[in-house]
Formats: sequence, C-alpha cells, structure tokens
Amino acid sequence: MLRVFGIKRCDTMSRAFAWLADQHIDFQLHDYKKDGVPADALADWIRRAGWQAVVNTRGTTFRKLPPEQTADLDADRAFSLLSANPSAIRRPIVDHGGELLIGFDPQRWSEVLG
Repeated sequence: MLRVFGIKRCDTMSRAFAWLADQHIDFQLHDYKKDGVPADALADWIRRAGWQAVVNTRGTTFRKLPPEQTADLDADRAFSLLSANPSAIRRPIVDHGGELLIGFDPQRWSEVLG
C-alpha cells in the first residue's frame, strides 16, 4: 500500500487525497503531527532530493520561525529544523518504486503512480 507523508489538514494534501481517490489508489497517511517524522526517512529525503526540496519555505510554519533558525541552512541544520518543526516539511511526500515525489504535481504523480 502506498504511504503518503504529510499533514491531514492541508489544502495540498486534500488535492492529493482527491487525486488518489480518483485514480483508485489505496494509501496510508503518515501524519507528521500525529505520528511524528521518522528520522531515517527525513534523512533519506534530504540526501536524495536535497534539503531545499524538502523544506517548505513558503509555508506559515517556516515563515514564523526566528531568522536565526532559518538562516544559513545546510543539510544538517535543515534536518534538525524539520525534526523539531515537522509542519515545515513540504507535503505530500511519497517514496514509490525508487521515485521520490515531493509536493503534489498531478502530471508527475500520473507518470509515477498512474
């Protein structure tokens, strides 16, 4: 079963859930707020995609963080920041068949999951 990482109450996640339902793809949600963020998965996402792709710099959580926490990010600092503030992770994230999908892009999701 497909495992989708994110936050249940999120507009982007809602669009992803609707797309998955339309495609008749069963999935299991791993909610960052409820279930936490698996450290090994977070480290793997940063290693594979780069911290810039994983950090949701446009989100409210990130923008509300003090500048000293968000300045001069690198992979290690991003990992620490996201571990402490899981709502600042882009969503959804799906790791499927070696492909890492970060964010909801219906065309890309069709290519990988469809």
